[in-house]
Amino acid sequence: MILLVVGADRVDAGKTTFSVGLLERTGGVGYKPRAGNDFWFDHDDCRRALAEGRLYGKDAARLARAEGRGRAPEALNPVHRLWRPSPGGGSGLFGRADREFLIDRIGRGTGEDGPMFVRNAAAELPDAVAEALPTVEAVPVETVEEFDDVARQAYVPAFERLAAEIESAEVAVVESYGDIAQPLQSLDPAAVTAVAAVEPGRARIYRGDRYCRACEIASSSPMDGRLEKRVPDVLEYLDPLERVRLPPLGGEDRSDPERVASAYEEAYDVLLEAAGRAVRE
Repeated sequence: MILLVVGADRVDAGKTTFSVGLLERTGGVGYKPRAGNDFWFDHDDCRRALAEGRLYGKDAARLARAEGRGRAPEALNPVHRLWRPSPGGGSGLFGRADREFLIDRIGRGTGEDGPMFVRNAAAELPDAVAEALPTVEAVPVETVEEFDDVARQAYVPAFERLAAEIESAEVAVVESYGDIAQPLQSLDPAAVTAVAAVEPGRARIYRGDRYCRACEIASSSPMDGRLEKRVPDVLEYLDPLERVRLPPLGGEDRSDPERVASAYEEAYDVLLEAAGRAVRE
């Protein structure tokens, strides 16, 4: 059973809090296939990971703690990207005028699954990053074409290994990033049983098969150097099974998976009912 959590709002939709409570409710295994953070705006999180010679974000760390399996954040998240602001600095490698890509971690840190690093050869890495990570061994890329070559050789196999693991799990909670509709292209759409589209104040619940069919016909938008489906565009083709109110939670409640599971109980009931129906059919 695969439960997909996506964001209907690009910023602070509440996906991770929703996913944390869902892991508590189901006892499932958590995944965030792709993630990223900003060296400026998420500086404390960056410093925490870099102090260990690692690159990961707070969302994957929260999911790892919530699932209670003692896994490192990298085990849930095979690709993590580090950005930094680039005000007035042109469009950059991936066409973003507001920020520039610095370095990616690919792989989960064991055996054939890395980690390896890919860096933007046209960007100057902050000293803290260059000193903490094996940047000398990182693969340099300067153009989208060079990045695409590396993606075929390294990113795609890492995602394929992750997809196989997710599909074999009894219950998997998969969190997307930003407002991207499908965080893992390698995942078999038929394996997705139910979807929660989360935004501040509510969640909309969908059958997995219908959501994935809508993804096929929705238009694509440029995002971080690739064309991807965005949640708002996909949801235009769907009516939810149900809209469920999500009450606002304070910081202490958000950090406690049991409290989140209790506060969002109604939404989880509807989501799991939809998933159970899909499995039976």
